[in-house]
This record gives sequence, structure tokens and C-alpha cells, in this order.
Amino acid sequence: MQLHPWNTDFRWASTRPPDLRRLSDDQVARFETDGYLVVDGVFDRASLDEVTAALDDDEAEADALLQQMPDQRISIAESGAITFAPHAVKRSEVARRFTRHPTLLDVVHDLLGNDVRLYWDQLVYKKPEKPREFPWHQDNGYTFVEPQQYLTCWVPLVDATVANGCPWIVPGLHRLGTLRHHWREPLGFECLDAHPDAVAAEAPAGSVVVFSSLTPHKTGPNTTDAVRKTYIIQYAPDGSVVLDGDPDRGPATERTPASDPDRQFTVIRDGVATA
Repeated sequence: MQLHPWNTDFRWASTRPPDLRRLSDDQVARFETDGYLVVDGVFDRASLDEVTAALDDDEAEADALLQQMPDQRISIAESGAITFAPHAVKRSEVARRFTRHPTLLDVVHDLLGNDVRLYWDQLVYKKPEKPREFPWHQDNGYTFVEPQQYLTCWVPLVDATVANGCPWIVPGLHRLGTLRHHWREPLGFECLDAHPDAVAAEAPAGSVVVFSSLTPHKTGPNTTDAVRKTYIIQYAPDGSVVLDGDPDRGPATERTPASDPDRQFTVIRDGVATA
């Protein structure tokens, strides 16, 4: 296990605001120690059904495109195995509204602070036809963002279990910052082969698995006969930038603000949720 070349002076810093709105002091402390938290009862059934219907349409279009490709795959997406479709908020008012759900934003506020933007959103549907795991990685290992600490909200649209591919987490390693990743064909970037402290984060529909962008995680294979449906929503502190370049050749050559108004809009400003 090695650090990412651009991770030269990282120190984990608490971003806990003075006024907690949804989480307890104990929950925030556990998040800062372990790098993840399962928060129950965030969404009601009606909200889940509404956003699932919208995302199902997106997934059908994405899978139809995959079926036209050589080997029915694009990068790490493969028809009948795992489907990704990013930026639903650019196409769907339902998705935009879901990413601003008041209870979810209270959780985000308690872990990120008073000035927050949406950073990324995507559906991930794991199919039962070709069961496989998704390898150990950090979200900041795919695209290097500064500050390195942002937040992933892994929203199960159906109950997430070990059997259908819930997340597995390695607690505590987030405090090291971004690790070096290598490409594991055809599954994606990987930062660990295995870890003895890994724990399963099972979560019922309506809950959220919240973890740091620096928390190593994977998902297991879907061995059931139903699709595991997930909406992943990521939030970053206002002012975050995306670094680009070749980390093996030296420092980043470009720094792009994560502020695209169509998909990286402000959700909390001065502690207040925006409309």
C-alpha cells in the first residue's frame, strides 16, 4: 500500500460544524474514526419510488448503448453485469430534487460544513447475470480532488445486503489520504488486494451509507436474482478543484474548479440549504 504521488502533505481535518442537525456527536465521531456511517431513515418510500422510476429510464438507455458496443462494454460498465449512468441531475428534475432532500442535506451539513456543492451523481445498477465484485478503491483514486476530503452518499434504492453486493469498508485508512491505485482489467482501479479489517455495510432502502472520498471500499458480487439498484451522490466543499496530469511525471498540470452550474450546483451556502 503506497500513497498517491500527489498526496504529499495530507492531514485529516474535522469539518464538523458547531450545530449538528441530523447526526449525534457519537455518529460524527465514529465517521471521523472509521470513515463511514450507515444513517437509517433518511428517505421515505415515496421519495425512493419517484427517483427509482426516473433512474430506471436512464439505466435502460445506458444498457441499450452497452449492448451495441464491442463485448457489450464501455470501460468498467458491461451489459448484464454493471451499469453506470452519470449526471441524472442534468436530465431529471426528480433527481435534482432528490439530491437536495432536506434530511440528506442535514447529514451532509453535519459532516462537511456550511458551504457545499454537489460534486457528482450517478446510478449504479449491479445485475445478477454476471456476478462479480467491484475492487477496493477510494473515490479520490479515480479523480484527484482537492481538498481530498469530500463525501459519498451511497443510497440503496433496494435493500443492500452481502448477497446482492452491498459496500465493504476498511475503517480508518481514510486518515492516510489518497492511496496509489492501479488498473485492474476489466474491473477498474484498485488500491488494495484485501484487508483483514474489512466490514460489510448492509443498508436497507431508505438509509444512506455515507463514507469519505478517502475510505477504501468495494462491493461484492450480486448473487441474487434481482438487480441491486443504487444512486450515488457526492458532495464537496465549495471551492474544491479537480487536478489533472500524470502523477508519475510530477505535479498536476491543470486545476479545474468543481463548479459546473448544470451539475455541481450549490446545495448549502452559509449553513442554509439552497433552493
